[in-house]
Amino acid sequence: MRGLWKLSWVEAKLFAREPMGAFFTLFFPVMMLLCFGSIYGNKPNSYFGGYGAVDVSVPAYAAMVIATSGFFLLAIRLAAYREQKILRRLRVTPLRPHTVLFAHVIVLFAMTALGMAALIIIGKGLYGLRFTGSAISVAAGFVLSSSSLFAMGFVLAGLANSTRTAQAVAMVLFYPMLFLSGATIPREALPATIKHYAQVLPLTHVVSLLRGLWIGESWARHGTEAVVLAGLTVVGVIVSALTFRWE
Repeated sequence: MRGLWKLSWVEAKLFAREPMGAFFTLFFPVMMLLCFGSIYGNKPNSYFGGYGAVDVSVPAYAAMVIATSGFFLLAIRLAAYREQKILRRLRVTPLRPHTVLFAHVIVLFAMTALGMAALIIIGKGLYGLRFTGSAISVAAGFVLSSSSLFAMGFVLAGLANSTRTAQAVAMVLFYPMLFLSGATIPREALPATIKHYAQVLPLTHVVSLLRGLWIGESWARHGTEAVVLAGLTVVGVIVSALTFRWE
């Protein structure tokens, strides 16, 4: 356990020294919130079921932060560690293999949670963000969503032959999800056809779950999303366990 926390602390310091990772996890979502919040405000609108633009944007942007951490920071960092022989060196240390990988999960989950907290603080402080759900339910949904997309990140990291391959595949997967799932453009603004086909995207289920729990909808109403994300977690863990390579 001591080795896990020491390695996690080292990874946290490395994360802080990478401006791109910190920017897209902590600052970019807040910039988007400030930009669109200043344009549309947060007045209740029937278009969003009686909620404001900021009310529906905060959980959606939180989903974007989770996807960024899973597909870019986790997958690409592990692929780079393998390419640079760092994983190989860590593999022969007294640390257990799962400890090395779990340290990455701890750091990225903490940074992802910090990114969501920043959205909530800014949304509440500047725009009167409304929250009518259960904090426990939202936290559980956040953990489930993170575990599913992080598991997919491990799969990508295991299958990618190089850092460039991981980057290319991550972009191909990430950007369609970003714009079609409701993470940036509200789902209410998307055509019905797009919304129908976007159901195959994992991030669509993350956005739907977090938005629903945020406004107080029950887990039963989002059973499909919960099952899909739990299934992705299980499948991702199994596949990554079979395909992950240390060198």
